[in-house]
Amino acid sequence: MKAGGAIELGESKSASSTPKIGGVNKGVSILDFILRIIAFLGTLVSAIAMGTTRERLPFFTQFLQFRAEYDDLPTFTFFVVANSVVCAYLVFSLALSIFHIIRSNAKRSRIISIFFDTAMLALLTAGASAAAAIVYLAHKGNAKANWFAICQQFNSFCERISGSLIGSFVGVVVFILLILLSAAALSRR
Repeated sequence: MKAGGAIELGESKSASSTPKIGGVNKGVSILDFILRIIAFLGTLVSAIAMGTTRERLPFFTQFLQFRAEYDDLPTFTFFVVANSVVCAYLVFSLALSIFHIIRSNAKRSRIISIFFDTAMLALLTAGASAAAAIVYLAHKGNAKANWFAICQQFNSFCERISGSLIGSFVGVVVFILLILLSAAALSRR
């Protein structure tokens, strides 16, 4: 009698808990897919906004001009490359995210996803942080280093580079959420 009751109890638990876990993982996988699209859009817009930023100011005549372009500073070039690499990764990772929606119990692919998501988070954070430091100097300057704030003259340039940081930092936050979601999905197994 005890053996029969234990078997029934065990069958009852496994039958009722398996669909719940699969349902939760499927919901997590759908949220993962949506977050990847948001991060893709954020990094794409950031790379395009920074990569197309330039402004020219005339000085006395039309032939003598001051210019500010994103590729004048290697930090901004790194920012564009980092956002572009992360954006391309997100396009490819959408296929893996669709696979997780179909097979919500996939374990190895989630581990691989966490590994690459962490690497892309590090790359995106490095690019965004380095660019944020230069944007700060462009706005505030540094009198001790004799660096002048250029944003008083190059308003349009500074607005675009500041705006491009927003999408990149949104991508950073989304990657943190993606890693936490994948870890949560793995821990529910």
